[in-house]
Amino acid sequence: MFIEWMALIVFSLSIAALLYTFAGYPLLLLLVSRLRGLDVQSADGADFAPTVTVIITAYNEERDLAAKLENTLALEYPKEKLEIIVASDCSGDATDDIARAFASRGVRLHRQLERLGKTAAQNAAVLLARGEVLFFSDATTKYQRDVLQVMLPNFADPSVGCVAGRLIYIDPTSSSVGKGARSYWGYETFLKRHESRACSLIGASGCLYAVRRSAYVPLYAEACSDFIIATKMVEQNLRVIFEPAAICTEESNRRADKELRMRVRVITQTYGDLWRHRSMLNPLRSGFYAVELLSHKVLRYSVPFFLALMFLSSLWLAARSPFFLLALVIQIAFYIMAALGWLLESSNESYRMLALPQYLVLANTASVIALYKFLRGERFVSWEPTREQARQEPILDVPAVPTATSHGSED
Repeated sequence: MFIEWMALIVFSLSIAALLYTFAGYPLLLLLVSRLRGLDVQSADGADFAPTVTVIITAYNEERDLAAKLENTLALEYPKEKLEIIVASDCSGDATDDIARAFASRGVRLHRQLERLGKTAAQNAAVLLARGEVLFFSDATTKYQRDVLQVMLPNFADPSVGCVAGRLIYIDPTSSSVGKGARSYWGYETFLKRHESRACSLIGASGCLYAVRRSAYVPLYAEACSDFIIATKMVEQNLRVIFEPAAICTEESNRRADKELRMRVRVITQTYGDLWRHRSMLNPLRSGFYAVELLSHKVLRYSVPFFLALMFLSSLWLAARSPFFLLALVIQIAFYIMAALGWLLESSNESYRMLALPQYLVLANTASVIALYKFLRGERFVSWEPTREQARQEPILDVPAVPTATSHGSED
């Protein structure tokens, strides 16, 4: 009897934790953002045009860099106020040569003397930057032409230290991983909208965010820069806000193994960032920002353990109650669907109903592996490109897209 009661308590607490993480927290954000939402005192884009340095970090990006530079040079912004730096982390292909070929058009190349990783390359490029605003980007990301015009006016508000744009994943091959990522990112974008108004974003999409130059601080090499940049802003009593009108696109990973490796790397780095800045998890110090970190990161990364406890407790109780038998069957069916998604990937087949279960299991598997690597002391500094991207047109005009809640997913 005692074991049954314990199993019931474990099941109930696991369900409660999962419900809060995926439904309760979004509802809390929605409530706080509506009751005490923070506005941004932005300026008219025509009257507010600070100098900008676009920093493109790259490692072996010969396939995409030329198109990326053409896309950046075509942005609608005064050319005399726009600086572009390619920070090459000791690329071994033609990346550096491509950057040098754009020198006559104002592109500067910084090559690291030693391969120290993306964050170190960013730090070095910042030291060379002349812009009042630092605009960070990846080599595979394409922007709408007006991205600077819609992001930069937000810096007229002195409380804003960083502005994050809106990433839209595209998936030309309609892979199961791509479908799952896009669905998941739609949910993440909803959270970003309301975290921005409730308090501050807890991170930005690494391919599109801008930082006030005076607020930038050098980051340690193993940092997940686009995550920890938010905490660095909040430590200075600044906010990180979301600008949904600033749109960029990037192809999702098409294979589960590559997506898994990418997520393991990012989550391992994030564990390290959270541990280094664990004092920020105290609401008495950082207020609602601590609630965001605990809910969006700590509890989210704990989901696989809640799922395991729920499965084991329902397995024990299934023989004693039709309700728990049904709960067990639903869980087994979910994991079978995820497994089918993985199996069908090898035959290049995908089904929408399998995509989200597969992606959720992949994301939770990554959390467990990342925790293991973090506890073992493994750290990720350097990075490898993971996306298999077809070459895109240099300039990309993205049509109006539906809101995040209907847009079909990242971190």
